[in-house]
Amino acid sequence: MKQFDDNDVRNRAFLLWERAEKPCGKMDEFWYEAERQLERERLLELAAAGSALTD
Repeated sequence: MKQFDDNDVRNRAFLLWERAEKPCGKMDEFWYEAERQLERERLLELAAAGSALTD
């Protein structure tokens, strides 16, 4: 299971910012959204790994 770090968050935030057509002054919002997305993905991976162990 891969843990995410600041570089992962930075890359995701940049992608989100680009998709939003690069608005000015909102980088914090993109950073926090990137963290939320990565954490959600990590939790889903953990759940899937746990489910695979019980199958």
